[in-house]
Amino acid sequence: MVFSASPGVEQWRISRFSRRAGAWTALCLACLLLLPVSALSQRAEHVVYFENTDYELHVYRLYGREDGKTLLLIGGIQGDEPGGFLSADLYVDLTLARGNLIVVPRANFQSILMQRRQVNKDMNRTFSGDVDRNSYEARVVEILKELIAESDCMLNLHDGSGFYSPTWISDQRNPNRYGQCLIADCDIYEDPERGIRLDLGKMARTVIADMNRHIKNPDHHFHFNNHRTNEKDSTHKEQRGSATYYAVYNCGIPAFGVETHKGLSLAEKVSQHNYAINGFMALLDIVPETPGIYLDTPELSYLLVSINGGSSVLVANQQTLYVRPGDIVRVIHIEANYKRGLTVDLLGAGTLNDLRKDFKITRESKLVARKDSLPCGTVYVAFGGDPMNRAQNIATVDAGGSALFFNVEVNGQPLVFPNYGHVELIRGDTLKLVDVAGNGPYGDVVVNFKGFVGDETNNTGEDRGYLIHTAKDLWERYAVDKEKNTYQVVATRKGQVTGKLFVHLNPPVLRYLMLQAADGAEHLYCCRPGATLVLSTKAAGSLRLADMITNVSDNKGVRVFAGFGDTLAEWPRGGGLPGADRIAGRPAEAACRVEVRRGDEVIGQVTLRFLKEHENG
Repeated sequence: MVFSASPGVEQWRISRFSRRAGAWTALCLACLLLLPVSALSQRAEHVVYFENTDYELHVYRLYGREDGKTLLLIGGIQGDEPGGFLSADLYVDLTLARGNLIVVPRANFQSILMQRRQVNKDMNRTFSGDVDRNSYEARVVEILKELIAESDCMLNLHDGSGFYSPTWISDQRNPNRYGQCLIADCDIYEDPERGIRLDLGKMARTVIADMNRHIKNPDHHFHFNNHRTNEKDSTHKEQRGSATYYAVYNCGIPAFGVETHKGLSLAEKVSQHNYAINGFMALLDIVPETPGIYLDTPELSYLLVSINGGSSVLVANQQTLYVRPGDIVRVIHIEANYKRGLTVDLLGAGTLNDLRKDFKITRESKLVARKDSLPCGTVYVAFGGDPMNRAQNIATVDAGGSALFFNVEVNGQPLVFPNYGHVELIRGDTLKLVDVAGNGPYGDVVVNFKGFVGDETNNTGEDRGYLIHTAKDLWERYAVDKEKNTYQVVATRKGQVTGKLFVHLNPPVLRYLMLQAADGAEHLYCCRPGATLVLSTKAAGSLRLADMITNVSDNKGVRVFAGFGDTLAEWPRGGGLPGADRIAGRPAEAACRVEVRRGDEVIGQVTLRFLKEHENG
């Protein structure tokens, strides 16, 4: 029975209570998982051939601090063999103390996108013989030939069928299978006129011995596979058009095919390719910092899209970009948790790779982002106006402005904000500055949260990676407003400001405290902060905390405490009132103080008064 209530209490009679949680709307959603940044003390070059085509070719040259031999890594020459191209991709981020690497992670990008061994012709049979020189495969091979000529050794990374064995054991393990072997076109190659002797068999066996020490399953151990490609009775004469044959017989350098078994897990295939690469690097005295294995599920963060050649918009994964019929759309940047192997495909138009291409939108469609052949995100394209984009908080970058973006985490949720954007937080939220990104190089940028020190023993001004608790970690004197609620994150390059992000802290606020009681009928009481709710003592035993509605996302860190004196106990959601069993022994009137807190801050208070029924006569 309810005796009375202050104006701050609303009473509802209910048969069932539906939880109503406060919702927090982000400016835009995105995700960015970054690979480690390479050390800047070595020299590196990145060249792109056939840019903006389906067969775009990326070549990376890494130079050690000390000069030495050069190893060429070719992955993805056949597009249905991911172990090879994903392993090669890891070495692009390598730092070398001595020696050099040339890395071509995706030699046949179009076949990777299509998940096919070949498109027009097997690229690994295109290095000699009858070849259509106008095909894209031949154009790519001409670049690969130049790279082979620059190198001291070459590895062609593959995933093969079955298990190679020098003797016939079974249909899947015999001399005609390819998996788990290092292939050479001969055991020893000699060219007296050029003074060349290559002991390919010895090199391969040395590396294999080291590889097999890392492979626990004996059935997966590697073997040397001599194709005897140039012999009249060779069963592998087709290999005379291969990259390894060209490297040995035309360029006079050792070359090997590395074949892992296609049936192994992707992590196993990548690891075993790494073992082979590391073994040959050691043989050539190329001293590395070995890369880790990064095989997280690819996930699109956002697309940076130009409309009609003017302002660009940042559209997050699964958002809808609204345009007008006839608008010209160009995707100018893809941000994801990988840096390489990214394409975008406007379905129903263009080709497999539509990045940095203009398209006139005549019908609704979608932009599918891919990492290699795997779809990793979608942006929908529909007809509508700018208000529909603004309703989704799609950020706009001025045509002449910076395409810098800040990748952050708020309470563990990945978000992205444009340069000079504003982050609206609730005091007590956690913030992590993950990185800056955009359509330019930002590796040398320092990101500093003014008013926060991540490492007090060594304050470098670089605050990426630290978890910032906004209720207790900030120095108010660095706030830029009189209310001490707005702070700035400043990105600088060589002392020059390249971008800013403004962080505004709003106070946490209790809007309603929802209490539920059953005293003959089931009632829900919706109490505003400062309200007093008067109940009968009989209702105390059935009183439950149904919910609290605040401006805090998911009520993260918000707790309720209640008690009849100075000491308050936590009141869990759905639980009974602490101390309710002791009300019967109290005087005619008992007052209970209810506090809602976030951390140490009280964000709202409600008073409960319990009266015995007979005193209301």
